[in-house]
Order: sequence, then C-alpha cells, then structure tokens
Amino acid sequence: MPVGVVMRRSPGITRWARWVWKAGGLLPGAPQADWKLLREDGDVSDFHAATRDVWLYVSDTEAYAHELGTHDPSLYVILRASEDSQSSAPLDVIQVTASPYEAQDYADSGEEIVEKVPMPAIILKWVADFVKAHHSEEPFVKRRRDKSRTDRVQDGIGDPRIAQPSDVYRAPSRVPSEVPE
Repeated sequence: MPVGVVMRRSPGITRWARWVWKAGGLLPGAPQADWKLLREDGDVSDFHAATRDVWLYVSDTEAYAHELGTHDPSLYVILRASEDSQSSAPLDVIQVTASPYEAQDYADSGEEIVEKVPMPAIILKWVADFVKAHHSEEPFVKRRRDKSRTDRVQDGIGDPRIAQPSDVYRAPSRVPSEVPE
C-alpha cells in the first residue's frame, strides 16, 4: 500500500539547530511526491516528503500483532540525513514499516532516524485483516535437558604430569625431558 509521509518543519529552539523536522502524518494511497509544500502557517511548514510502499510479510505477523496490541498502533518512518549537499531536502525517507521489530533494528544501527507515527484507520484495518488471515500463535515448548548423567565423569582430572594423585588440581611441573632447548 503506498503511504505518503508528511514532514513538519518548525523553528529550532537553539542557535545550533535552525529547523526541527518531525514526521507529522501519513497519507494512505498518496501519489509520488518529492518534498511538495502542503501548508504553511507562520514559521511552521508541512511537506509531502515522499511516498513509500508499506509491505506486509507472513513471516512478520507476530510483530504486527504486537503492534496492534499497543495503546496507539503506529507505523514507523525510517529517515536518514540527506547525503546530497545540493538537495533542498534535509532527510531521505528510506522506508515505512508496520513492524516494530524492524524499526528497532534500524534504531539500533544509529545511522537512521526512526519516527513513530499513529497508524491511519484504513491502514489499521488492513494490517488487522492481514494478521487475522495469516497469523497463528506458536505454542511455547520448554526445552528439556538430556537424560544422560554427566556428573559421573571427571573431565580434566588425571593429568599424567602430576605425580601425586591426591592433588589433582595442582599445576603440572616440568619434567626435564620436556624443557625446550
């Protein structure tokens, strides 16, 4: 499903950051755009930064179910600082995902900015229908230990270089024939 990302630009509160950029909304079914100005209100501006496809995968239904179970289900917008110095766009929209696990992976890398944006109702229904159709809870199976007894064998005890059998934990002494020349 194509989803447009709305980025809001507002004045920074310090002299080091002239502008503050925040993902302000999502436009389901939006056409392609490249930082199209949507609205200006004084110093605050909203831009349709880009449109990215949101893909749902059967292998990620657990993540989607987890996100739907939260208080405010959201989509995650993955952003990266623009590498093109000639571009007027300060950020590149890399991806939009419904998986909180994938968003966490991007956040852990430290190279991308991950913005959490509330999921629009139409996308919420689409994701919920997908999870209902494809998700199946896997029952928890506790791993059992092997029945073999390992406490009857003393590994590492009985070094032939130790003369006294009573002191098995003593460091071995060098035998003159073992001294390197």
